[in-house]
Amino acid sequence: MEKANWSSPVTGFIIMGLSAYPKLEKMFFVLILLMYLMILLGNGALILVTIFDSHLHTPMYFFLGNLSFLDICYTTSSIPLALDGFLTPRKTISFSACAVQMFLSFAMGATECVLLGMMAFDRYVAICNPLRYPVVMSKATYVPMAISSWAIGGAASVVHTSLIIQLPFCGNNVINHLACELLAVLKLACADISINVISMGVTNVVLLGVPVLFISISYAFIIVTILRIPSAEGRRKAFSTCSAHFTVVVIFYGTLFFMYGKPKSKDPLGNDKEDLSDKLIPLFYGVVTPMLNPIIYSLRNKDVKAAVRNLVPQKCFAQ
Repeated sequence: MEKANWSSPVTGFIIMGLSAYPKLEKMFFVLILLMYLMILLGNGALILVTIFDSHLHTPMYFFLGNLSFLDICYTTSSIPLALDGFLTPRKTISFSACAVQMFLSFAMGATECVLLGMMAFDRYVAICNPLRYPVVMSKATYVPMAISSWAIGGAASVVHTSLIIQLPFCGNNVINHLACELLAVLKLACADISINVISMGVTNVVLLGVPVLFISISYAFIIVTILRIPSAEGRRKAFSTCSAHFTVVVIFYGTLFFMYGKPKSKDPLGNDKEDLSDKLIPLFYGVVTPMLNPIIYSLRNKDVKAAVRNLVPQKCFAQ
């Protein structure tokens, strides 16, 4: 096979997708397409209600709007290519396009890790220090918090994408995945990747470990505070204000840890290989979680449901 590297203008990667399972490709194309449309519709609706409904101009819904926009960007960075791959076996993608997809996917994922931590702090202040909430979570505070989440995720992605595109790629250029996933591409490098591995480990600690620890501590204080509320109705209302965020956190981090903590399949020689579940679990993480987020926030939040009911007649049926 012709030697391939990032300076070559004529070579790229071949994305295997589910070409080894041709009977599943059409089924997954329809399924993922429907789920992607639901992501666009559900998260798009949440963004609209947080913009047009003045009752939702609060820090919590500002973060929720950011989360919805983030989910749309994250899925759009990879799902259209995966859908195309279901219809085009062994799809070829250029190095530059693969680098852009790796950057966008990693940036969106990293940003969501940080943003969920910011949202946990917002819920902590709302439950544990309600009288100081308007002062602590003023617009001068929560807007920079959201911006910093995007900036941190983007900066981390720049570092990792830059490190990968400097590596030489030769011999095997087949990505046994549904898209240009960062770790899948890294396996194809024909050079020492110790720096990439170390930087990835540091990033995991900073963008996964630190937010999880922060969220856990925040919810420990929240639970203690709620249990001290004397009335059952007061406890119920307090739980309802953070239950949606907690559910999203569990789904997001639970899927993430399962995806990277799952033991890799081995071939007869003992080498790592990708089986069907190794491809479908990241797909679940990339599609199902963004699809569930607006459903969770809508079902568990009366304000959002009321805003959606008010928005639909005003925008669609009023004339």
